[in-house]
Amino acid sequence: MGIVSISLNDENLKALDDIQEAFGLNGRSEAVRTSINAAMIEVQDIKSMEGVVEGILIIVKKGHADPWMSLIQAKHEEDIKTQLHSHLKNHKCLEVMVISSDADKLSSMLREIHATGKADYVRFVRS
Repeated sequence: MGIVSISLNDENLKALDDIQEAFGLNGRSEAVRTSINAAMIEVQDIKSMEGVVEGILIIVKKGHADPWMSLIQAKHEEDIKTQLHSHLKNHKCLEVMVISSDADKLSSMLREIHATGKADYVRFVRS
């Protein structure tokens, strides 16, 4: 088994400990492996999309002032059929979008959102 050294901020370290406790895992390494497995399920779901895909995209992000999400939405506006923006506690925002898009374009949009590292939560739910 390979060994990987990573740096985590306090928030990520707390989340890792929460994952370990919630699943009754024997250590942080098991929590990392469990998290990777969960992420791989999402990656496989995105890779398996074909043709026109419809569903709901849910994003929770920090900071209303940062325009990164608006720029992505403008780039993909033809695929966003309806969009809702709501302010949450702790200066967070909720974005809910009804999407109807070619699978490749949706995959590109999801990669862009994840690549920013600015979204606290991203979930696409297929219809």
